[in-house]
Amino acid sequence: MRDTERHSPAEVTAVTAVVPARNAEHLLPRCLGALRQSGVAEIIVVDGCSTDRTVDLALAAGARVLSDEGRGLPWARTLGVQSSSTRWVLLVDADVVFGPTGVADLLTELVEGGYDALQAGLESVAGPGYWGQALAHHHRTGRSRNWFGLVATVVDRDLMLGVGFDDSFKSGEDIELRWRMRESGLRTAVSRRVVVEHRFAADDFDFALDQFLMDGTGLGRMVRKHGWRGARLALLPFAAAVRGSALSLAAGQPRWLRYYFAFCWYNYAGLAKGLRRER
Repeated sequence: MRDTERHSPAEVTAVTAVVPARNAEHLLPRCLGALRQSGVAEIIVVDGCSTDRTVDLALAAGARVLSDEGRGLPWARTLGVQSSSTRWVLLVDADVVFGPTGVADLLTELVEGGYDALQAGLESVAGPGYWGQALAHHHRTGRSRNWFGLVATVVDRDLMLGVGFDDSFKSGEDIELRWRMRESGLRTAVSRRVVVEHRFAADDFDFALDQFLMDGTGLGRMVRKHGWRGARLALLPFAAAVRGSALSLAAGQPRWLRYYFAFCWYNYAGLAKGLRRER
């Protein structure tokens, strides 16, 4: 457990923000602008071979830009952490916007609470499209909002490098990391004090479908890696769909039923893919 002495604002914001980004030109400016306003020591954007203006916008915002050379999100995060020089790193997705004091408040909570890694709470927002609205509704009402992940998370740099990521996971790497951290006795949590804005890159069906398939594939890889111990994860899409449908009906909002059917169906399509071994 870490010491619980109160840090000054200057010490609390001695943080490097690591932002993986791929074709995120419409999300990145607000994300980086908020991080600059928060007073972080440095911003490292790890580009995933973008074909839009992601790199130009990152450079214009004063960020240091690296490339993951197409190796994927887990490696992008690892590269960013390795390249940081502060004790603390903040893993931030490009679709997240912190408040002015959010970073300092999150790190203070981590230190005072004796946590090893702490994620900010998420308030999901979306555009006017049905699928984006449905994703946001699911995030706001689902149990997963209380699951530790890597969307907006502060952690000790050396600890993160010691734990590392499993690069074979292109999605679901946050679940896999959470399992290993807890098995090692590390304390992780989701903050109830600090809440950040979590946006979606699009609000059409194609975007939702990509989310469903990636999430399902990550679950499949977890089951394949952990065997019977991970088999219970295969129940998660069905359980979430049943719970979400029941809550929707109870609230008089049957419009979300179509979403939960697609969520369940395509998560299992992705799960089947994740269970297969690559040739």
